[in-house]
Amino acid sequence: MRSDSVKCGTAQAPHRSLFNALGYTEEERKRPLIGIVCSYNEIVPGHMNLDKIAEAVKMGVAMAGGTPIMFPAIAVCDGIAMGHTGMKYSLVTRDLIADSTECMTLAHGFDGLVCIPNCDKNVPGLLMAAARVNIPTIFVSGGPMLAGRIDGHKTSLSSMFEAVGSVAAGTMTMEKLCEFEEKACPTCGSCSGMYTANSMNCLTEAIGMGLKGNGTVPAVYSERIRLAKHAGMKIMELVEKDIKPRDIMTEDAFMNALIVDMALGCSTNSMLHLPAIAKEAGVDLNLDIANELSAKTPNLCHLAPAGPTYMEDLNEAGGVYAVMNELTKKNLLKLDCMTVSGQTIGENIKNCVNRNPEVIRPVENPYSETGGIAILKGNLAPDSGVVKRSAVVTEMMVHQGPARVFDCEEDAIAAIKGGKIVAGDVVVIRYEGPKGGPGMREMLNPTSAIAGMGLGSSVALITDGRFSGASRGASIGHVSPEAAVGGPIALVKEGDIISINIPENKLDVLVSDEEMAKRKAEWKPVEKPVSGYLARYRELVTSGNRGAVLELPAK
Repeated sequence: MRSDSVKCGTAQAPHRSLFNALGYTEEERKRPLIGIVCSYNEIVPGHMNLDKIAEAVKMGVAMAGGTPIMFPAIAVCDGIAMGHTGMKYSLVTRDLIADSTECMTLAHGFDGLVCIPNCDKNVPGLLMAAARVNIPTIFVSGGPMLAGRIDGHKTSLSSMFEAVGSVAAGTMTMEKLCEFEEKACPTCGSCSGMYTANSMNCLTEAIGMGLKGNGTVPAVYSERIRLAKHAGMKIMELVEKDIKPRDIMTEDAFMNALIVDMALGCSTNSMLHLPAIAKEAGVDLNLDIANELSAKTPNLCHLAPAGPTYMEDLNEAGGVYAVMNELTKKNLLKLDCMTVSGQTIGENIKNCVNRNPEVIRPVENPYSETGGIAILKGNLAPDSGVVKRSAVVTEMMVHQGPARVFDCEEDAIAAIKGGKIVAGDVVVIRYEGPKGGPGMREMLNPTSAIAGMGLGSSVALITDGRFSGASRGASIGHVSPEAAVGGPIALVKEGDIISINIPENKLDVLVSDEEMAKRKAEWKPVEKPVSGYLARYRELVTSGNRGAVLELPAK
């Protein structure tokens, strides 16, 4: 066993004395040592129940003959961090989580891991760590929040942010806003739409690292506790058979994840996280393939913010496996990929039927014949930009309008709420990319303000930052190269006409090459002084089209 390095032999007598200090018996030491990576805390609603999930996992591990040993992982609540300097610290935690989990795992000689994440950067960070340390690992998340209910309709956090815009526009009273505030987020769990947390938990199933229901069983259901116990038991089988993350997270598995991503209409943040996870698994996931996959993958789900259904509805309709089973009708998935269940994808999904064709459209009647995410390119985004196509209204799929240019999120929000943005405009928010922010802030506040002001079907937003999964509309993020390194988005001027053509995957500014070259020669970057971790992050982070992974500078 891997843990023999910390518990067996004469030289390990000091180590055993420390296990004695921890209260572990000789019988417990002789069993496989299973690290329980739990991101429980009391500031993230999606994590406040993870202590219960961890206890269930530990029971499952012990029932199957292992010794569970818990250690922590951090997590930021993107909703609470939104709209202020806190959002600079969201994406950057992905790498802190991966690094700290690597340290804890390899320092203590664990035989296997059970990872218990839930929210946005916590899931990919732990998947990155799992691929990096490559010991038997299984995931079980904390589960999604139930939808809120207002005036007889389901609602969620995205409605909450848009309600603030409606108040600014004078179309909602403060009393109604207070009602939203009280009812939009009624339980613990990751926010109830197909936002980033739920996207990544669903894709954990698709890629084979979580059991059935990992992404969809609501946080408050007792079924989630049973799932956690099964995950605890299953890790012992994975340790016995030595099935490791890189046996599961293969190139074919990532192709499956991208296809399921397109069918579900996941958050655009998945286009940051999947390449980063793939890199740790030794797989080169070039997002140029995304449009190719999207062209043949039907979009089957319109969960919030794209539509009126929520994670609880997807769960009742059959969950991720039911979506995957629909996709087999078009032979889109690689069914022989191994999973943490010990069975292949094909074996896992073969009996999972679609119980609600209004929530999961059959492949014969999709929302669209193409997937939920599109990669755009052009002279404004030579490397790429990303848009959640499934959340864009028809009239904004092709759009031209004058650029309204802002060098930070706060200035854009002030202009939107001040009534200075009008129908037809294209809001450009730059110097918010991985280096420029630094930290690539999410732009949920400005997109929600646009929607709340009644401009969601007539105003586009383009940024080298990124968007929350709760954003909807013609919101194009991850524009690369970013402004901070002199990308074309840094050269756009107020009033330039920007052309967006989502069906043709194009994003251009209608300015001549000669004029753009002249502007580049005169360009000076906007400086944003930072210190501490953000300063180190800015030096190491790559561009959005590469997943904003960290790399040492070239010598």
